[in-house]
Amino acid sequence: MSIRTNLENIKNKLPNEVTLVAVSKTKPTGDIMEAYEAGHRVFGENKVQEMVQKWEELPKDIEWHMIGHVQRNKVKYMAPFVSLIHGVDSLRLLLEIDKQAKKNNRTINCLLQIHIAEEETKFGLDETELEEILVSEEFKALENVKIVGLMGMATFTSDEKQIRKEFAFLKAIYDSLQSKLPNLNTLSMGMSGDYIIAIEEGSNMIRVGSSIFGARKYQ
Repeated sequence: MSIRTNLENIKNKLPNEVTLVAVSKTKPTGDIMEAYEAGHRVFGENKVQEMVQKWEELPKDIEWHMIGHVQRNKVKYMAPFVSLIHGVDSLRLLLEIDKQAKKNNRTINCLLQIHIAEEETKFGLDETELEEILVSEEFKALENVKIVGLMGMATFTSDEKQIRKEFAFLKAIYDSLQSKLPNLNTLSMGMSGDYIIAIEEGSNMIRVGSSIFGARKYQ
C-alpha cells in the first residue's frame, strides 16, 4: 500500500474536527514528500536535529510539530519555525521556549503534557505539578508562549478499558481547564494503535506514523 493510500484510508475515517499529525520521525524526506504531494501538511518529529534538517530541505508550508521529549538546550534550533510543541512538561522548559520565541519575534504554540499512563517511563505533569505551573507568577508573565491544549500518551497495553480510562481522565482535565486557559482548543491523544479510542474519548489531534509510512527501521 502506498503512503498516499494509507493517508486517504485514515483521513476518510476521521471526523472533520480531528487533525492528523503524520509522524515522520526516522523517515526519509522522499516519504514525507509523497505524503505532501497527497495534500498532507502536518508532520511530527521527535528529535530536534532531524526536524531542523527536514525543515531546511522541504517546502516551507509544512507545519512541523515537535512530539518528542524536549531538552531545553535544543529549543533554540527549532524556535524559528516550529508550529506546535506537544511535550511541554516543566515550567523551566516553558520559560526557555518563551525566551527563544521572543528572540525570533514569534509566539510559539504549546501543549502541556500530562502523565496519564501507568508506566513510569512516560513523561508528563501530574495534576499537582500542572496546578503549580498555572498559578505561578512566571507562567502568568509568559508573553511569547501560547498554551493551546494538552497532550497525553496512554499505557502501552492491549487492555482497551484501561486505555479508555486514561484518555477519559485527560479529557476531564482538559475540560476543567477551559475557564483558566482561554486559548485551549487542542487535545492531542491517540497514536496508530489507539487513536480510534482516543477520538471516541474526545481527542481532536492524533499522532500516527507506522499506519501511514509503514514500520520504522531503527538503527
